[in-house]
Amino acid sequence: MKEILEKQRAFFNSNQTKDLNFRIDQLQRLKTLLLSNQNRLNEAIYADFGKSPFETFTNEFGLVYLDIDEACSKLKKWAKWKRVRTNWVNFPAKSYIIPEPLGVSLVIGAWNYPYQLALAPVVAAIAAGNTVILKPSELPSNTSKTMAELINNFFDPAFFHVVEGGIDETTALLEQRFDKIFFTGSPNVGRVVYQAAAKHLTPVTLELGGKSPAIFTEGANLKMGIKRLIWAKFLNSGQTCIAPDYVLLPKSLKAEFLRLAKEEIDAASYSPENGNYIRIINDRNVQRLARLLDQNKVYSGGKIDEESRIIEPTLIQDVTFDDAIMQEEIFGPLLPVLTYDSIDEAIREIKKREKPLSCYLFTNDSVLKNKLLNELSFGGGAVNESLMHISNSRLPFGGVGNSGMGSYHGEAGFRAFSHYKSIMEKSSWFETKLKYSPYSEGKLKWIKRLMGMK
Repeated sequence: MKEILEKQRAFFNSNQTKDLNFRIDQLQRLKTLLLSNQNRLNEAIYADFGKSPFETFTNEFGLVYLDIDEACSKLKKWAKWKRVRTNWVNFPAKSYIIPEPLGVSLVIGAWNYPYQLALAPVVAAIAAGNTVILKPSELPSNTSKTMAELINNFFDPAFFHVVEGGIDETTALLEQRFDKIFFTGSPNVGRVVYQAAAKHLTPVTLELGGKSPAIFTEGANLKMGIKRLIWAKFLNSGQTCIAPDYVLLPKSLKAEFLRLAKEEIDAASYSPENGNYIRIINDRNVQRLARLLDQNKVYSGGKIDEESRIIEPTLIQDVTFDDAIMQEEIFGPLLPVLTYDSIDEAIREIKKREKPLSCYLFTNDSVLKNKLLNELSFGGGAVNESLMHISNSRLPFGGVGNSGMGSYHGEAGFRAFSHYKSIMEKSSWFETKLKYSPYSEGKLKWIKRLMGMK
């Protein structure tokens, strides 16, 4: 790993990645590699999850292709030197900001969307002019192996290389000095990554998670809201970092909500055979979810097939914030439904806990909408929609507090892997004497005037 890192640092220092055409060429080569091996990549993720080609394209590669196309078309604009105004104190001069790549970057991917969450940050890193070492999650072993074989046989390892492995390999990587680390995963592992980066003062982006609420208010379009919510919750069998983790709604809406939600689940007919449902990643997570599920509170669903690692889409009623299922991020197809007496009570309960990665508001009341958006802190979210904010590259995606730091997608991704260098360029034909000795009251008065002070 040290040898690979040294080769990448030498490659970066050769200034090849500073060439915008080089970056665009590498991004296009990555897209070509993925498209020409689509069947093989589909087979690998099907072996790990049972994910259909439809969902593999829409949930994984579609977003990566959009990121590549946008970066290629807008890179010259993003990388352009930006002129800014110069203050009178520095007259005559001009000032500008130069985006420059940070250097050698490490991207640590997550298992739940093994292609998208590994490759989207890679696209941003390449667009910004960095070299990349990618460490995909080892849990979906077939996707990790396939990515490593394809990328390592296609790209110069001095520019882009995949390192496979588990905790030992990740630990060894984190002992090295990188110029940027991008991590997607749990808050607990994020703390380990952050501590390792701190030893070298390496900047990090942490994309973590948390318990993302879906809040319904009186007067919301319940049928449409439930349709969008159920799709978002059970996509990828609930193994989505921005999935709605639980529902909060007025007591008066509880019965109708549960009835309509069950109808929507039944209509979707979730199953691997229908191509719209996948397996839980491993036995350990199946057992973890089983421990969280109180069968006495199941409204619908609840069946667990440990052998096939399939858990039915499950609605859970009569849940309180003290229940076991509310003590950690669920990351599975279990949806607790909680009620509140007043919106202020709901806000207080959310504020007592860590800031979530996402929050979804279902309301037609603009006053309540503004109140919730103003008083609740979360990474990002949507009003009368769920999950789809991630598809708009103009919206920076990232968490806050325990749910992460930093953001990416679109230009925000370019910024995440860039340093913005500030430059003042001064003319040599004139220089005021104000800042030089000998000092005087007259000079001080002029300085204050130039600063807008009396």
